[in-house]
Amino acid sequence: MENFTFYNPVRIHFGKNQIIKLKDELKNYNNILFTYGKGSIKKNGIYERVIDMLSDKNIIEFGGIGANPEYETLMKAVEIGKKEKIDFILAVGGGSVIDGSKFIAAAINYKGDDPWNMLSKYEKFDSAIKIGTILTLPATGSEMNGGAVITRVSSKEKLAFGSHLLMPVFSILEPEVMYSLPNTQISNGIIDAFVHTIEQYITYPVNAAVQDAYSAALLKVIINEGPKVLKNRLDYDANANLMWAATMALNGLLAAGVPEDWSTHIIGHEITALYGIDHAQTLAIVLPGVLSVMKEEKSEKLLHFAQNVWDIDINNNNSTVIDMAINKTEEFFHSLGIKTKLSDYNIPNSAINEICAKLENKNFIKLGENKNINPEIVEKILKYQN
Repeated sequence: MENFTFYNPVRIHFGKNQIIKLKDELKNYNNILFTYGKGSIKKNGIYERVIDMLSDKNIIEFGGIGANPEYETLMKAVEIGKKEKIDFILAVGGGSVIDGSKFIAAAINYKGDDPWNMLSKYEKFDSAIKIGTILTLPATGSEMNGGAVITRVSSKEKLAFGSHLLMPVFSILEPEVMYSLPNTQISNGIIDAFVHTIEQYITYPVNAAVQDAYSAALLKVIINEGPKVLKNRLDYDANANLMWAATMALNGLLAAGVPEDWSTHIIGHEITALYGIDHAQTLAIVLPGVLSVMKEEKSEKLLHFAQNVWDIDINNNNSTVIDMAINKTEEFFHSLGIKTKLSDYNIPNSAINEICAKLENKNFIKLGENKNINPEIVEKILKYQN
């Protein structure tokens, strides 16, 4: 196992009616920026519950944060936050709202020329507005980490940034909020959590027995509980297990002391930036190609994955076992109603060259745990799923 420092200060309130904890959490704050998405919280009752709990506070609302939080939209919230001198941000929504709110939190205190430089030029920042979250869609794990992914429409870029300063003070997770979500959002969340786990798991072995076993166990929970949620949307236990699995998949525990990949995500971000398809759909497209093209260097972990996640007998030919595990993964995505080919989304062949060219112009062109996935390999990965 590699050396590591693990830090996660996020306080989680999980279960039924946990929104009641909101009043106590915000007792020391007065000017609160209340961020949310396109308005679904006004249909499922969460909006009214939040407003009721904060009736004694100065609330400044900012809605309309989209599925891929856009820099252009978020900068409007930044200006409002500065004008109103907010001292806390309450993000109510899924990962996109939370990610967007993290950008707002950092950008309000940003002292440079353009807050986008925090993403495009990795500029450091030394302060941020405090943030808390009420999660409405399990998927990204953003409610328990300091990372965020933001899209800039004008330049067709989708980039990540992060800091411990952006870790929420608290996050409220009520599984019952999942009952009213569309099936497509549930399926997307399942795939996002699944691939988050894979990115930290299927790399190369460093004798990290706890992390390997934990990753495999989380994947089995996602595989078992996700379909239960889709079959019975009111199954509280299945919703609770899926919500908690998605949170635990990206709170830093799986990554402690092990190499990480993230090539599937970075390639997927380019597809979303260019063609606007759902983030999870891009992951479903890219992951099978990554595992197949890179299977030789990932072979030991893929065999662990085959045996401990898919219960495949590894006494067979190793290559056959690995192919079986990759096929089962793709079949799982299909069972959720998510397609896995570029052509399924009417993305043309020319997209492959365009994606490779965009990656080549960025500092992280060599992707993967071994930093050896260059544009030529990205082309092979995308052609595998064309």
